[in-house]
Amino acid sequence: MNFIFFMPDELRAESVGCYGHPLAPTPHMDALAAAGTRFDQCHVQHSVCTPSRCSLMTGWYPHVRGHRTLWHMLRPDEPNLFRYLKSAGYAVHWYGKNDTLSPESFSDSVDVAERRGSGMFGPNPYSLDDPEYYSFLYEPYTGPLEEHADYANVQAGIDFLNSKPEQPFCLYLPITSPHCPYSAPQPWHDLIDPDDLPPLRPADLPNRPDFHRLIRETRHLDQIDEAILRKIQAVYLGMTGYVDWLLGRLLEALDASGLAEETAVFVFSDHGDWAGDYGLVEKWPSAAEDVITRVPLIARIPGGAAGHAVAEPVELFDVMATTLELAGITEQHTHFARSLTPQLHGASGDPARAVFCEGGYAPHEPHCFEGRDAGDQFGRNPEHIYYPKGQLQQDHPNSVCRDVMMRTTTHKLVHRPTGVGELYDLAADPRELHNLHGALEYREIQANLERRLLDWYVQTADVTPFGEDPRGHKK
Repeated sequence: MNFIFFMPDELRAESVGCYGHPLAPTPHMDALAAAGTRFDQCHVQHSVCTPSRCSLMTGWYPHVRGHRTLWHMLRPDEPNLFRYLKSAGYAVHWYGKNDTLSPESFSDSVDVAERRGSGMFGPNPYSLDDPEYYSFLYEPYTGPLEEHADYANVQAGIDFLNSKPEQPFCLYLPITSPHCPYSAPQPWHDLIDPDDLPPLRPADLPNRPDFHRLIRETRHLDQIDEAILRKIQAVYLGMTGYVDWLLGRLLEALDASGLAEETAVFVFSDHGDWAGDYGLVEKWPSAAEDVITRVPLIARIPGGAAGHAVAEPVELFDVMATTLELAGITEQHTHFARSLTPQLHGASGDPARAVFCEGGYAPHEPHCFEGRDAGDQFGRNPEHIYYPKGQLQQDHPNSVCRDVMMRTTTHKLVHRPTGVGELYDLAADPRELHNLHGALEYREIQANLERRLLDWYVQTADVTPFGEDPRGHKK
């Protein structure tokens, strides 16, 4: 069985048509779900690109090995899914962004790794003194479509399929859209009318983490009109439509290659985006709303179920365990992912399962914070679009404190040692508008969730190596 992993960046599940959005221009994702399995409640293990991808490739939660920043990727002494596949005889071809492996880890994990294209976003139309400057709302991309990075990387994948590969392969396409800035080629940039959108989740809700207010203040989002926030979400949906169009081109090439009947196709993302909801944009390392942690996971495998939907919670890193089982590879490291192969053949999930997402940094690790100095890409240059993010983390480190989210089918608990805790009754409040943390009527539910969270930490605090060392002295 061959594998294709199509991985848009920052795509939240609720902005895809088959997940219920009334305006989502995603016919190809919807058709793939109709031909395979859609996991309705897939949640990531971290709310930021690099640590989420490290968890995806290892089946480890961030706390197991400390992968919780943008700058600490998987190293040669750590396991990763692609090394397993390459060692088993798969040709691993990777076209798109990294955010996963350290430079030293590519040689024994990947056969071809390229990032193509020369363009990505249109210009920022606002001056630095305009409150909208830091909103991430940019002009459309107007360069040649063939030079757009996402188009170019998907085209590289199509060219690979057209080469009629004989060796079993894994084609990995980690593209950038719909990651902000919010900008897409036309017609996608202006495809959705902001006036047609459902109501956004409101800003300034009571009893929220302080980073909600601080992000709005430092990005001047508290000074812009809601019409701008609605335009942001409309462009985000348009970017999602562009991603879907690229997926359609890829699936058409797969069918034409004659390899579709022996190729598993997975579509998923590393985390979501506020996209104007809660009066916010982008994401935050210790955010835990469903728009951030819930991502699409759609899979079609040879001989698998068609039109199957799994309502029960799963975790993104389950892709690792599922792939190994489908490939007939036995893992040689301790991990916490579960194979979803039974669900791909029509089984239901585990209704008692809880899923977990971690994030944030602690004061004793200043090397983790963004905006550390003027030389890094998120530095102290006010003209940089990420300047407010780095400034906020440096000036208010507790705003990005460590956190852990636990979500069941009915409730969500977010624990922050130095910040506002959160508790939501998801059955009564699926949009997470009413924080019930500390409410007397939910005291027993909160206590039970906290005990379960503690048990989870004890069970996953570390991993025991498979290899054994002799206890005697070497002679």
